[in-house]
Amino acid sequence: MSSVDDLPPALPAMWRALKRGYEAEPKLLTVAFVLSLLAAVPDALLALWLKFLADGLLEDDRALVITAALGLGVSATLTWALRVVSDRTQRRFRDMVTIALESHVAQLQATVATVAHHERPEFLDRLAVLRDQVFVLDHMYMSLFSTAGWILRLGITLVLLVSIHPALALLAAFALPTVLTSAWRPAVERAAEERGAPANRLARHLFDVATTAPPGKEVRVTGIGERLVRERRAAWERWYAGVASARWGSAIWHTLAWTIFSGGYVGAVVFVAYGIQGSPGEVLLVLAAGARLSAYIGATVGEIGFLRGIWMDGSRRMAWLEDYAASLIEHTDAEVPAVLEQGIRFEHVCFAYPGTERNVLDDVNLELPAGAVVAIVGENGAGKTTLVKLLCRLYEPGAGRILIDGVDLARMPPDDWRTRLAGAFQDFFRFEFQAQHTVGLGDVPRLDDAPAVVTAVDRAGANDMVERLVAGLETQLGPTWPQGVEVSFGEWQKLSLARGFMRDHPLLLLLDEPTAALDAETEHALFGRYAAAARGGRAAVSPDGRITLLVSHRFSTVRMADLIVVLDGAKVVEVGSHEDLMARRGQYSELYEIQAAAYR
Repeated sequence: MSSVDDLPPALPAMWRALKRGYEAEPKLLTVAFVLSLLAAVPDALLALWLKFLADGLLEDDRALVITAALGLGVSATLTWALRVVSDRTQRRFRDMVTIALESHVAQLQATVATVAHHERPEFLDRLAVLRDQVFVLDHMYMSLFSTAGWILRLGITLVLLVSIHPALALLAAFALPTVLTSAWRPAVERAAEERGAPANRLARHLFDVATTAPPGKEVRVTGIGERLVRERRAAWERWYAGVASARWGSAIWHTLAWTIFSGGYVGAVVFVAYGIQGSPGEVLLVLAAGARLSAYIGATVGEIGFLRGIWMDGSRRMAWLEDYAASLIEHTDAEVPAVLEQGIRFEHVCFAYPGTERNVLDDVNLELPAGAVVAIVGENGAGKTTLVKLLCRLYEPGAGRILIDGVDLARMPPDDWRTRLAGAFQDFFRFEFQAQHTVGLGDVPRLDDAPAVVTAVDRAGANDMVERLVAGLETQLGPTWPQGVEVSFGEWQKLSLARGFMRDHPLLLLLDEPTAALDAETEHALFGRYAAAARGGRAAVSPDGRITLLVSHRFSTVRMADLIVVLDGAKVVEVGSHEDLMARRGQYSELYEIQAAAYR
């Protein structure tokens, strides 16, 4: 399993995170930081005013007593006033930077060029921890401000102590073990949490299964509710056992560190009172300053621990995600062609899914001519959908390359390439928006373009379905929303298909079993109409060389394609037109005859 050891270095990552907050709110960050320092000064001077008060009373020095009293009053007032102003400013800054950081992490995860990181356990564990941390990353700036304030208080207090005797500076040395354990504890505990992340993810998954609607029917029919609860508890305890052990171990060492500081504090009081025969005012200063010193050190090391555990750790993960996303588009220096002139060629392409060794595609060599209507067929697991995912650049080939008009697809910016793709998939997502937006997402710049949406709906043959909606395209989908309506799976699929037809001039139209929930006759008519349009476009109307790629198990639809590709055992075993493949009497012919016999 991957660990934090291969994350980016801590200090550069922290600096990047700090710059992110500064870029979001430069003025607020500066004001909040300055106020946190100003608020520290009057609080740290209270010990000095107490010394003056004691000396003034013992020496019957009225002026000194008045000065001390005024100092105490002003310090108390300023401490309260500056703290209130500082807290309000910091809260405002935190609110503003929270959305900036959360949006940044969300955008990173949503726009990573491939989806491989969603299928690698070590990356999923890392992302699971980051998702937990992103909701508190905004606190890292508050912690930074607080740390700076506590350090300033600590510095003023040490100056006051050294003014009595230089040896009192050793109190800082006695505090060093607490600083070290505070910096060490979060790393130990975080490592334990990451080691147990798979069990924690399992516990959350089982909780979702037991409490959310999609699996609700099967949970009740199968009666596995109690089993889910037991297994979730067991998974959580496996995670917590390691975390609890790490916490107890680090707590013991931290307690020993504070014991060392306590011994030093007692020794300092005894030293001033008896060793150097200090005045009562000096003893009072040591008592007050030493007590505040322990509080300041406790607060400082606590904030350092938070910075070490959340900011440093979270910022390293955020920096890793930034670097990972950037690495996938590092060498994208080629432009996406405006039209396809030659087509798409697979050269010795191999691919295995992350975490597996078996090739789903093995030494695939294939040419898809510009303007062709291509069908991909094969048994389940033959690699049909995988081939589509590679064309979408959702994954990178493990070996070989995919050429677009002779240019390696890996050299083209993924976002630019995807703006020239269109299509629909069997495993579509149900976007519970207004129907118009659910379809319009297929071409975001035209999201609110009603005529374009209507055209896409017509292309998908979904007009009758939209007409049945209570408010047409303005109908809210999803019964959990106000005035929302539920639609059938087949109707969701029609909306998904319409979404795939939003773009007017894609270079590549991908239809990966997008009509599996529809009847064979509807699919046949739909694809026939679209294949005819594609062939007409190739001749004159749409000179973009568009390739239409269909994945389907229905051979009555497949036979209309210009080119049929048969996959079996991760390899391309046959390529040709329907007539050619039937004449060869090979695997395609056999599959076709089996399916045709079922309809006789």
